This record gives sequence, C-alpha cells and structure tokens, in this order.
Amino acid sequence: MNKLLIKDIPKEERPRERFIKYGVSSLSNEELIAIILKTGSKNESVINLAQKVLSLIENQKSLRFLQEISIEELMNVKGIGRVKAIELKAMCEIAKRMSRPIKGEKIVIKAPQDVANLLLEELRYEKREIAKVILLNSKNIVLKIVDIAFGGANFAMIEPKEVLSEAIKMNVPNMILIHNHPSGDSTPSNQDYHLTDRIFDCCDLMGIRLLDHIVIGDGTFSSIMTKTKDRKYKK
Repeated sequence: MNKLLIKDIPKEERPRERFIKYGVSSLSNEELIAIILKTGSKNESVINLAQKVLSLIENQKSLRFLQEISIEELMNVKGIGRVKAIELKAMCEIAKRMSRPIKGEKIVIKAPQDVANLLLEELRYEKREIAKVILLNSKNIVLKIVDIAFGGANFAMIEPKEVLSEAIKMNVPNMILIHNHPSGDSTPSNQDYHLTDRIFDCCDLMGIRLLDHIVIGDGTFSSIMTKTKDRKYKK
C-alpha cells in the first residue's frame, strides 16, 4: 500500500475541502473515515489510516462492519490507538441514535413500514437478538417503546408476562412486538409465528390488541400479522 500524505494531495481534493465544495454525499468511505480520524500517526497519514481501517473488510462499499467491530479490534490496526477507536465507535452510536424519534415527537403507526422507520436503523446491526414492544393509545400514537429481552437465541421462550407487563401497568389498548434477526434475514421462523400466536391470545384475554409482530433484518423487515392474517392497523 502506497503511503499517501495529505500534502501530496492537491488542496482542493483533500477530504475536508471536498466536503465543503461538493457536499458530504460526494465523499468516499475512505474520506469520511479520514475526517472522523482527523489526523494520522507519526508514520502514517490520515488517508493511510482510513485505508487500513477499510482493509479490515473485503467489501469496502459497506460500513456495517464499524457497527460490529470492537474497540480492541480497531486498535489492532497500526496507528489506531484507543482515542481514535473510541471516536469511530462513538460516530457509529451517534448514527444509530439519530434514527430514534425526538423526545416529545408525536408518532402515529399506520402500517408496518412506520414501525420499520422507527426501529430498523437501531436494530439492523445488532449482533444479538433484542425484543421490544411499542405501546400505543387508541389512535395508534406511540406512548412508549420498552425493551423486554436481550441476547436470547430463542425468543419463543419469552414469557407473556414480560411482554405485557408495561402495557398492563400503563393500561394501553394497543401494542406491537418487535425483534431483530442478527443474521440479517427478516424471514420469520416457525418459532416467531408460534410466539406471535401465544402473545396474541394472551393480549386478547387482557383486552389489549396486538397489532403486529415485526421482524427486523439488515435493511429489511417482515410483518408477521400481514403474512398470516392480512391484518390492518385499524383505529
């Protein structure tokens, strides 16, 4: 790998100058990472460090690996110390949090796509399974999003009381169950269907409507209720 120094690049073609002149969308992955890293090391330019970070994956068109890689793994790259590794991971967390709703924002769920818009970016890169419930009022306005399980390989073992606890406490009429597939494939499993049936029956007994069970993958999602009963989000 040739060591390219910033001073060897015409000023107008340097990452920050290109950002200003052409906009952020014009920058390559390498240039974006170079801007985050800010400076190189004693023996490496920031461009070379960005190239080394990208060399950790075969497909440099995807930055998903930055969500998954650990600080320790980043620090294995010569020239990337703890501070730069933390900066890269902090950037990933900021990107994830930007997808979350603004506090106090009124969000109405009208279709499965609305659920995906709300949680897909947060869950698509998770390496463990996470289950959540969205609690809604009678007009399907989001009241609260609650985490109910982490890291289980088999969410069929989730107890209904864990799913319904907060809904009963808040006396909400409607709710939606969501969980992710770390494999990236959002196709529901047989266990997902069985869990949905079990939770649906328990909700029905408690006077709560389970509007849907959404499975999140890597950029994709599946609505179990749509697949099985073609249910609609009726008010």
